[in-house]
Amino acid sequence: MEQTILFTLNGKAMHLTADPQRMLVWVLRDDLGHTGTKVGCGAGLCGACTVLVDDEPTLSCSTPLADVVGRSVVTIEGLAKDGILHPVQQAFQEHNAFQCGYCTPGMILRACALLKKKPRATRAEILEHMEGNLCRCGAHVRIVAAIEAAGKSMGGAL
Repeated sequence: MEQTILFTLNGKAMHLTADPQRMLVWVLRDDLGHTGTKVGCGAGLCGACTVLVDDEPTLSCSTPLADVVGRSVVTIEGLAKDGILHPVQQAFQEHNAFQCGYCTPGMILRACALLKKKPRATRAEILEHMEGNLCRCGAHVRIVAAIEAAGKSMGGAL
């Protein structure tokens, strides 16, 4: 049964009429056009669908819309401000931290969550935090380097 769902998406109030059990990834992609959120495994195992919900990395393929009612959701489309890339996006670009780019939005959002809490995360902490996001191209070394560089440039601000 459809219901009115209220949440914030990339700083904008959203009012949707939708099935509250529908997975967030499909609402973002199909209903709202935020196709930066990718569908990988569809089972919460690869991290390609990662978004931030109240600043926490969340697998949107296994999160029902009902779970974001009254909360703030940030997708990759919501990171850049006034055409200026977020420091993590900039670092990924500068370090060539992607090949095909499919996992990149989820990687960037998960990294943002870590660096907001711990901008000077150690390599070991970065590796542990990023474990749930898979890159099949093998860009992990560059991804970690980008996250380290972003942490140094951010000083803790998301």
